[in-house]
Amino acid sequence: MAWYNEAIFYHIYPLGMTGAPKQNSYSEPVHRLNTLLPWISHIKEIGCNAIYIGPLFESVGHGYETTDYKKLDSRLGTNQDLTNFVSECHKQGIRVILDGVFNHTGRDFFAFRDIKQNRENSKYKDWYCNVNFGGNNSFNDGFSYENWGGYDLLAKLNQHNPDVRDYICDVIRFWVSEFDIDGIRLDAADVMDFDYMKALREVANDVKPDFWLMGEVIHGNYSRWANDGTLHSVTNYMLHKALYSAHNDHNYFEIAHTIKYVSDMVGNRLKLYTFVDNHDVERIYTKIQNKSHFVPVHIMLYTLPGIPSIYYGSEFGVDGKKECGSDDSLRPALKYDDYKGAIKTNPCTGLIASLGKIRKNTPALCYGDYKELELQTSYFAYERTLDGKSVIITVNNGDNDVNLNLPCSNCNKYVGALTGKQVFVNGGYIAVQVPANYGEIWISEESVVEGFAPIKIEISKTTETVINVEKPENYEPEKTREENMVEKVNIDPNKPYEEMSVAELQEAILEKMKGNGPVTNYMLDTVRENTHYGSLVNWIKSFN
Repeated sequence: MAWYNEAIFYHIYPLGMTGAPKQNSYSEPVHRLNTLLPWISHIKEIGCNAIYIGPLFESVGHGYETTDYKKLDSRLGTNQDLTNFVSECHKQGIRVILDGVFNHTGRDFFAFRDIKQNRENSKYKDWYCNVNFGGNNSFNDGFSYENWGGYDLLAKLNQHNPDVRDYICDVIRFWVSEFDIDGIRLDAADVMDFDYMKALREVANDVKPDFWLMGEVIHGNYSRWANDGTLHSVTNYMLHKALYSAHNDHNYFEIAHTIKYVSDMVGNRLKLYTFVDNHDVERIYTKIQNKSHFVPVHIMLYTLPGIPSIYYGSEFGVDGKKECGSDDSLRPALKYDDYKGAIKTNPCTGLIASLGKIRKNTPALCYGDYKELELQTSYFAYERTLDGKSVIITVNNGDNDVNLNLPCSNCNKYVGALTGKQVFVNGGYIAVQVPANYGEIWISEESVVEGFAPIKIEISKTTETVINVEKPENYEPEKTREENMVEKVNIDPNKPYEEMSVAELQEAILEKMKGNGPVTNYMLDTVRENTHYGSLVNWIKSFN
């Protein structure tokens, strides 16, 4: 099997983790990437065997306004530093994938600079979308162009241009030959041209065995992007949301519904990239209102179908909240010496390390079939089965212990991977107790590997509410969420999607959803919050 099917990822935003300046002066390289070398042993120690790191290449500010795809950002060091980093990861058995920002470039990118200098005579004028020398932009260049997300700092690449495709494919080949990377995470894959992605997949198939392409996809039918012709996997944002909100709302039905919904889309063959936080969303320790839910949230992350990922620092219970429209607090600098020995002293870190070991030694958690056993709002039990070997997972988001009587495989006993408790099978069932705000991974006798050593993990039982949103003075209960958010838009069924407005596309998506069953408040929110035209067009097409 491919390495990524058994991967546990550690996600690093390097400009933040190393404490790099917010703006690039393009001065002499500062070797900040080397400060991440000691972290590699920590990453391995907590059970991660793959790193997703990026953005890494020369840029103006946050890393996504690329200036040079073939040069490590000078705030991080030199290309040799990146080569050494990947080499050290490989020595310790850790794969490395980089962030591929291939939708747009910064204004200092060579092709864009050439347009500024040579205007109509530039051979790169068709590298970008809708360049118009009769217009202007916020930088007063005397020409306009299609930007990314409303920011002229990000110039949108013309993905239909063969020269652009050839250049980006050459970049991927360069990254493999120069740095020996093992895969790429495609930024904003949900608005990429599909032929563009197919070209990238052809390169991925050629450059290295099991070279992995994973895409950032937020909305839509995941199988439209993850299949044999385009990407190997995509981000499972649906499960991300369900994992924390189901605990805050004491509603495991949300997770169960999400698992079924996603499974109906992708089947059992595709494994999605699963996470509870990343560089774009608030930290899981901030989002969960009851801090003891850190345990069941992560038990589910590591045991539900998918490829789990830990965002740097979250294994320590680091907080991070978006403030004043800034992501800075989500991307803090961390010093290795401040977290030495955290596995023994920090219960959050100890839990993550234990879960990493359990998953590594339990193939059913990577490859096993999923089956729901028992479901209520406050407790949930499910099974992963591979070759007749069974693992049963029980979680409890309530404040009272729960006793469950669960059907199981034909064996003598199960062992709790976290607590070491043993339960014996009686008439095809096991009787287990799930403590309040806790969980357990019950491994059948025949699935226990040599050296198995369960560890008792406890997280402080605090119920502090982290985010307190005050209701406005004229607040009214949800008459209907849809009415409160926007006025209903009438849709012309004969109008092409590409000619619809954002509001029309949103309404069309909701109509498609209604044809598949009830539309939940969460589904309404995800549609209304998405105002990116390209993403909405791709989303509506995914229903066809």
